[in-house]
Amino acid sequence: MAAAKSPRADATRNRRQLLDVATRLFAATGTEPSMRAIAAEAGVGIATLYRHFPTRESLVDAVYQDQVSRLTAGAEDLLARLGPAAALRRWMDLFGDWIATKNGMLDTLLAMVESGEIAHAHTRTELLAAIDGLLEAGRASGELRADVPAEDIAAALIGIFTVAGSAEHKAMAGRLLDLLLDGLRATA
Repeated sequence: MAAAKSPRADATRNRRQLLDVATRLFAATGTEPSMRAIAAEAGVGIATLYRHFPTRESLVDAVYQDQVSRLTAGAEDLLARLGPAAALRRWMDLFGDWIATKNGMLDTLLAMVESGEIAHAHTRTELLAAIDGLLEAGRASGELRADVPAEDIAAALIGIFTVAGSAEHKAMAGRLLDLLLDGLRATA
């Protein structure tokens, strides 16, 4: 049996560039950018984009999965560098970035969730586990309350970014996230 070949370095770089550009464009616009605009912004030809992502759905799925992975891994990375409360607050910002990315791919994403192409329940489980890890570290250190479940944090974050998710409301979102974190702090 022949061993699977690793992708060439330029192919890996092009794929990463396409994901990064698509993520940025999806977050920056309220409407879905064209595949051609994504390729042009990434500095590659449309054929290169379609070689990596044969359909819009495959690109949206890749961006979505990449963002979920970054968000879940981000919790562990933040805990390795910051105290639990500071890590949770910074993770809340990452969650807001994740929500913003979905703005420019919402129509395709909703259709994919509805059709079952994206397992929404699995994503929810991963995100709740990331929040749980942050909360557990905060409970163990005595920084965060022990009586707040991850589901409540997720609901609060969705509420905050529903009312203050756009760029012009960034300062408001920051204040609301600070308020949420203050409510999560353990009292002496």
